[in-house]
Amino acid sequence: MTSSSPSAQAKQLRLAVLLLAAGEGSRLGSHPKALLHRDGQTLLQRFSNSIQGFHPVEYITVTGFHAQVIELEIAKLNACLAYPIRIIPNLSPERGQSSSVRLGLESLRSAFDVLLVALSDQPEIGGAEIQDLLDEYVKREAGEEIILPMVDGKRGNPVLFSHKAISDVLKTPDMVCRAYMDAHPKQVRIMNTSKQEFVMDVDTPEDIQQHKLSLLSY
Repeated sequence: MTSSSPSAQAKQLRLAVLLLAAGEGSRLGSHPKALLHRDGQTLLQRFSNSIQGFHPVEYITVTGFHAQVIELEIAKLNACLAYPIRIIPNLSPERGQSSSVRLGLESLRSAFDVLLVALSDQPEIGGAEIQDLLDEYVKREAGEEIILPMVDGKRGNPVLFSHKAISDVLKTPDMVCRAYMDAHPKQVRIMNTSKQEFVMDVDTPEDIQQHKLSLLSY
């Protein structure tokens, strides 16, 4: 490691991004949570804009239950994004989030240093939170390959994984990130933080109201 600041070191990392957007949104009346709006922008657009400043070497989004409308939104966004989204369709989203995670990992093509695994329904996650994770990564000790945000004892998202950790996950059939973390706790560096953004997501109509979001018809 050099003597430069964590942020300066973090800028040298080749970042890949895996965004999970295959869910049904059943508790919201089967609405695509990635397309919830705030201030005229979808959550997908807001997250994608935040990612651009990190110059990702790869940015993939796994779609599923609402693939058609989400992929239409991605097509619109890609016309303006310097670092566009590559779509990975999960044709069996009913198998759950783990199937989308595994599919996303198997679809990675780039020579990345770290992978950000993010959810599409976290309205408060932006550039500052992603920078926090990257800064924590460059401070890690030997053997620590994963940065897990923790707020008051609650596991948060997004989570940051080294290339080595992802390679190890892929060596085991059907292995996914959460199971790997549970099986290799010494590789997990806990980032204790008071930022509630890491544990805020949208599951209910009350969550929509809290985060000042709106549902649109598709």
